Amino acid sequence: MSDMPQTNKSVSGGAGSVPVPVPDQGEPPPDSRTPVAAGDGNEVSANDQGDPDIIKSPSDPKKYRYIELTNGLRALLISDFSGGSEDCEDQREDRDAEEQETQGGEEEEEGDSGEGSEEDQEDSEEEEQDSDFDELEEENTGGKKRSSEKQAAAALCISVGSFSDPDELPGLAHFLEHMVFMGSEKYPAENGFDAFLKKHGGSDNASTDCERTIFQFDVQRKFFREALDRWAQFFICPLMIEDAVDREVEAVDSEYQLARPSDSHRKEMLFGSLAKPGHPMSKFCWGNAQTLKNEPREKQINTYQRLRDFWRRFYSAEYMTLVVQSRETLDTLEDWVRQTFIHIPNSGEPRPDFSHLQQPFDTPAFNQLYRVVPVRKVHALTISWAVPPQGKQYRVKPLHYISWLIGHEGAGSILSLLRRRCWALALFGGNSETGFDQNTTYSIFSISITLTDQGYQNFYQVVHLVFQYLKMLQAVGPQQRIYEEIQKIEANEFHYQEQTDPIEFVENICENMQLFPKEDFLTGDQLMFEFDPQVISAPLSLLTPHRSNLLLLSPENEGVCTLRERWFGTSYSSEEIPEEWRQRWGGDFQLHPELHLPAENQFIATDFTLKMSDCPDTEVPVRIASSERGCLWYKKDNKFKIPKAYIRFNLISPMIQKSPEKDVKQSSWGSEVTGQRLSLVLFDLFVNILAHNLAEPAYEADVAQLEYKLVAAEHGLVVRLKGFNHKLPLLLRLIVDQLADFSADPGVFNMFSEQLKKTYFNILIKPDRLGKDVRLLILEHCRWSVIQKHQAVTKGLTVLDLMTFVTELKAELYTEGLVQGNFTSTESRQFLNYFTEKLQFQPLPAEAPVLFRVVELPQKHHLCKIKSLNKGDANSEVTVYYQSGLKQLREHALMELMVVPGVPDLQEHLGGAGILRHRGNTGHQVQLGAGGGEDRGVPAELRGASGSPESGGL
Repeated sequence: MSDMPQTNKSVSGGAGSVPVPVPDQGEPPPDSRTPVAAGDGNEVSANDQGDPDIIKSPSDPKKYRYIELTNGLRALLISDFSGGSEDCEDQREDRDAEEQETQGGEEEEEGDSGEGSEEDQEDSEEEEQDSDFDELEEENTGGKKRSSEKQAAAALCISVGSFSDPDELPGLAHFLEHMVFMGSEKYPAENGFDAFLKKHGGSDNASTDCERTIFQFDVQRKFFREALDRWAQFFICPLMIEDAVDREVEAVDSEYQLARPSDSHRKEMLFGSLAKPGHPMSKFCWGNAQTLKNEPREKQINTYQRLRDFWRRFYSAEYMTLVVQSRETLDTLEDWVRQTFIHIPNSGEPRPDFSHLQQPFDTPAFNQLYRVVPVRKVHALTISWAVPPQGKQYRVKPLHYISWLIGHEGAGSILSLLRRRCWALALFGGNSETGFDQNTTYSIFSISITLTDQGYQNFYQVVHLVFQYLKMLQAVGPQQRIYEEIQKIEANEFHYQEQTDPIEFVENICENMQLFPKEDFLTGDQLMFEFDPQVISAPLSLLTPHRSNLLLLSPENEGVCTLRERWFGTSYSSEEIPEEWRQRWGGDFQLHPELHLPAENQFIATDFTLKMSDCPDTEVPVRIASSERGCLWYKKDNKFKIPKAYIRFNLISPMIQKSPEKDVKQSSWGSEVTGQRLSLVLFDLFVNILAHNLAEPAYEADVAQLEYKLVAAEHGLVVRLKGFNHKLPLLLRLIVDQLADFSADPGVFNMFSEQLKKTYFNILIKPDRLGKDVRLLILEHCRWSVIQKHQAVTKGLTVLDLMTFVTELKAELYTEGLVQGNFTSTESRQFLNYFTEKLQFQPLPAEAPVLFRVVELPQKHHLCKIKSLNKGDANSEVTVYYQSGLKQLREHALMELMVVPGVPDLQEHLGGAGILRHRGNTGHQVQLGAGGGEDRGVPAELRGASGSPESGGL
């Protein structure tokens, strides 16, 4: 299932904005709405009011105040006295868990919304291949800290980035972002700030984009004032001692090495090289040891002096926007900000401006076909256009409207037609939030398609179908009905938005402050304000064949790609598009009759009534139904009071862990498949094909903010739903109906068999994923390794194997459900009844063994070395695993606080950060690797837009 197109972050369109349409909470958003002032929501003194000009969501309890300092720095103060940590903590845990469990056929290309690159997508998909054992780990860590108190946070955005790098020092902006953290005159300890944050439950990070650099941190509230002062010194008087230069160059080089095996990074660097000579898009913005140390020494360039000059010129207060959030009054926050940040110097120099460098890709080399050899086994086609900058059109968001239609998966869409032909698995269309995709010189609009083997053989036909759909959109013109449908969905989500982690929130808003006028700081990147067909038609009319760039990734390109990209070593070739296709596309070609605009969306919520409880309130979910075929847990939401709900059903079956001993023989890896079926592989195939069957009928629900996940879990199928409760039952019935009537077309079966083979292979070529798989193979009693799964699907499975497996799977089940939110207990029981009545399964003959067990290791040291399967990847990973046995709850808590002796020295030696992870009731592990657990310094334009680096390390 692909992500739907999301709002693009754009540049400010100036003042005079129309108030944001927001309804009163608990009522459906009307067509004509009034703004909610940012100061509303809390009883405060007259001296501590928020700014009434800043529009916010009615469900947002925070207060806001905008101030400008005399040195030119602009700041937004956020006072948050709402609840405790549990408000966002509960929601964050739900989100973290769901992000680990996107099942599917390897959605390889970067998201249409910029919400993840191809490797991000794949990593999330790979997680379902792991056991509940790993789910425990992720739930305990989530990749983030857990805190008993909502963190205070701050973020600062500077309107300078890698576009400003000197030609002779590529990566200098990125390098400076590293160096400012190396101590200050007031706090000279080189890593003192990081140590302070870690001591007080905090974290920090930074990223460099094309035209912006962002720094952020969070910490426990009682240490926020001191942390703010320590952090501000990096922008007031950083030491940047010369002795630290070489060490930090190695850190930058390490990030570059981690990024080199990433296909998305390789693709972007190749794409940037197509820009006109002299345009900053062609720069190498990562930087490495070669550009920042070796070549400057050969050319007698003083990198250290240029670094200080760059800081004095560009780290100027008038270029900066600051956001601080804490459980303090606005007056207190204002005092802190004015006292501390007034000391940031103002260079008095004009702001960097690249807006005169328009049309960087208006060259003959752009409108060609580029074949690329990827690192992973994947067939992927990307069609791209460079259009004028769209930032000033943020109120209309023309590219968002186009993305919505291009990325649609319902009847009449491009992907619907490609799937029926078994040519494609996923399609993403749009413009991400990174500087690579949009800046002041251009905006990129891309359509990325994950192709099957058959689709790769017919990729010109795939391109032709895309051009037909675009021609259809241009012919019918922008549709007000569709625009208002998108507008309504975005308004619903904004009105009932969940509170996000403070560090994520301030990071987003400080960048918004660079892009939008004050009233739209909180809304400019989310809402659709006004329908303007002329504004939408302008970029739409430019999406023509003769302006497009074709990029085709495939292992089949090996041997025919004789060119190499300079920085990432990508093998590629360039060729003219065949004259046959140029003539066909240049003429008045016919449109495919099955391509059309989507029908009206029946899943958009219109009833936002909060339901009355029909049973006693409880603090935790309680079991309200139980039988031999299933049980149901339920909790009515009387805390958040929003018209949303969460539904989860586990369909438990002993078939998943059915022992296939009779079908295997021993080998050096433990076992080798000899031709019979393997339940786990068939289960993976089943869930992938079920998701494929659901993709078209359930897509309207997906774009209407009703989330659903199908997860191939350790003991059965997990069905998760979340969103506005009004139409959630309709989606649940659709999923159960598809499950009951499951079928697998032979072409679809073959398509997903081939794709699953690639998915397993792409897991194995990553050092961290391979190491994790082998470690779990050692620890788990009955685990099939990914290598064994790859062998099984390679040996060959049939549709009959699958259908036999599914029939047996559905014959005997136990259904365990949880309903939480704005549903009554009576409605919730009906959900359980629908499962049991529609599926008509028999009860299990014996209770399914759902408890997880691991091997008890002998009490001595063990060492397991694994050679990476990707010879071109220079990255390594070390995992240290400690097993402690069964513990009581108190002992678990103590183990969470345990510091492993000697690890900090080892971490420093390896140049990374150690992470102590609690492993359920079985043990602890420390993972170490170059790059640590942070993504500080990764250029944002070359990362997945989710803000986390793609690496072969942690």
